[in-house]
Amino acid sequence: MKLIHLSDLHLGKRVNEFSMLEDQRYILKQILAVVDEQMPQGLILAGDIYDKPVPPGEAVQLFDWFLTELADREISVFAVSGNHDSPERLAFGARLMSGRGIYVSPVYDGKVEQVCLKDEFGRIYIHLMPFLKPLMVRHAFEGQEPKTYEEALKIALEHMKIDTSQRNVLVAHQFVTGASRCESEELLVGGLDNVSAGLFDEFDYVALGHIHSPQKIGRETVRYCGTPLKYSFSEAGQEKSVTLVEVLEKGNCRVTAIPLKPMRDMRIIRGSYLEVTALSFYESSNREDYIQAVLTDEEDIPDGMQKLRVIYPNLMGLEYDNARTRENRMIEGAETVEQKTELELFEEFYELQNNQPMSGEQKEFAKNLIKELKEDGR
Repeated sequence: MKLIHLSDLHLGKRVNEFSMLEDQRYILKQILAVVDEQMPQGLILAGDIYDKPVPPGEAVQLFDWFLTELADREISVFAVSGNHDSPERLAFGARLMSGRGIYVSPVYDGKVEQVCLKDEFGRIYIHLMPFLKPLMVRHAFEGQEPKTYEEALKIALEHMKIDTSQRNVLVAHQFVTGASRCESEELLVGGLDNVSAGLFDEFDYVALGHIHSPQKIGRETVRYCGTPLKYSFSEAGQEKSVTLVEVLEKGNCRVTAIPLKPMRDMRIIRGSYLEVTALSFYESSNREDYIQAVLTDEEDIPDGMQKLRVIYPNLMGLEYDNARTRENRMIEGAETVEQKTELELFEEFYELQNNQPMSGEQKEFAKNLIKELKEDGR
């Protein structure tokens, strides 16, 4: 069975006050072209359909158009709400839409929507897990008191009926420990929203949303597909794609990334003002792209943004990288370091090296080790 895995459309999003709706419609049309070429049986939307709980009317109309196009092609849709979505609004009319093969996760009440499909290999179960918080699980199960996202998800999964002899696909929107983040994502302080990939061992494929960079977590079949568009300049070097999943016999999945080409790319240009405004610098590129300009001039260019927008109309930001700004960064960095404890500095170093924060046990060990070193006078 072929499935297309999408997530984090963030319909209605604005980046640096630029509306992305035109770009989003363009990329959705491109995704429909992929659907027409690949002819999947289903399309997964793993949360953050909208950018805000109360989306603008144009975003709702765009999503309605996209769902209608898929329904007209008789493509089943499996959607869950993300942390940016309102579960109640997204699930409105879900029972009615299921008659056309559009399945949306209901507001979480302790039960997870399950859809059974069949192909030449037998049955396949699609489980729709909306974005979960500990509070939601406490309300759903009396006597259960999860304090962390990990505990909450563990309880929710334990209450699901999973026939492990059959093929099972989970659609979820959580942050799995070890995933690489981008600037455009919503973060919780201290990594409180982390969950372990080991919780998903019973599933043949886990279609994740929430993280904007495409990546696997541990095994090939626990994946973030990433956003179909770039939403921050930290993503400038990425190639966006949709993930095609072929669920074959039990234990056998093939995963392929199909590249997407945006209407306007998001990229960073760098050089002196004279360099980036020279015809030879920009003549072979798309001047309509979303641009972050980094100027290396020692002096600020008067009205730099306005002047650069004559050439780059979708300039989103302007920064300087010169002796003055580098010195300021060094001073600010030194002041910040002086204000932090040894443990805080070690935590930052650990997260930088491992792409994940320290656990409570690791923090306690590091704290005791630092204390011992201080007492020994080392």
